Amino acid sequence: MKETSPAISPIIAIPFGILAVSTSSIFIRYAQIYASSLSIAAFRLTLAVLFLLPLVLLRHREELCTLTKKELGLALLSGGFLAIHFATWITSLEYTTVASSVVLVSTAPLWVALLSPFFLKEEVSSFVFIGMGLALIGGTVVGISDSCTWAGGSLLCPSFAEFMGGKAFLGDMLSLMGALAGASYLIIGRRLRAKLSLIPYIFVVYGMAAVGLVFALLGLEGIPSGYPPKVYLWFVLLALIPQLLGHSTFNWALRYLSAAYVSITLLGEPIGSTILAYFFLKESPTYIKLLGAILILVGIYIASLKRRELVKECECG
Repeated sequence: MKETSPAISPIIAIPFGILAVSTSSIFIRYAQIYASSLSIAAFRLTLAVLFLLPLVLLRHREELCTLTKKELGLALLSGGFLAIHFATWITSLEYTTVASSVVLVSTAPLWVALLSPFFLKEEVSSFVFIGMGLALIGGTVVGISDSCTWAGGSLLCPSFAEFMGGKAFLGDMLSLMGALAGASYLIIGRRLRAKLSLIPYIFVVYGMAAVGLVFALLGLEGIPSGYPPKVYLWFVLLALIPQLLGHSTFNWALRYLSAAYVSITLLGEPIGSTILAYFFLKESPTYIKLLGAILILVGIYIASLKRRELVKECECG
């Protein structure tokens, strides 16, 4: 351990963190019955920022005042990609299963590792290429499993045109777009994260993302209204449990446990989401999909062996 043990053991707290982030897709699915994906994303980020505001004003106001125009520009760009991440990933849950969506969006650390040499001038290790290869194979298997069925000892698939135009394929592509946008958010925000402590950093970037999503919502759909009270409950739970409580648990645990251990536990989110989807949404993943998911998760783990500092900052789920 890095420091004296806290009152609550991080080993005990981390499973609750995994459970917290795993609830995200469940709350989203419930809210999507009444609200658009864009409005869900906008409410989630806006409420998270509002919950952080008192803490930031009381403890971190001076730290925020030190930001330069360049750093604010980085925050704006990073927040823009975070907004795209949530808009595309949440929308993907309209078209594909929770298992496919969450597993594919969890490939963000892989894209970070692959893109870092171009934007951060960091070397790509052989682990990245091996992990990316496994993840691509796994992603292909997941995509096929969403459109194909195994019957009579053979794999039955639609035509290529039908496959490309299918709802599940669109959902999978939106989830991958969410992963790429999440990776871009991490890469761009890394310089800002080096200067700011965690709470001010996520406040600024979440705030930029929230502003972008609210403007997009007003421009495309107008002022949201007419939701039943329970939808606002889903919005609040999304902001509190997966957005703030879940990721905060992982970052708190980094004070006491190694980054390697904590980053491995992040792979529990797709597993937790799939289990919750089975019980609450009656979604049963096929054996083919489970095989693809395992390949992706193993690929992410291998690629992250040399990338702990970026994986541990991921706030994408």
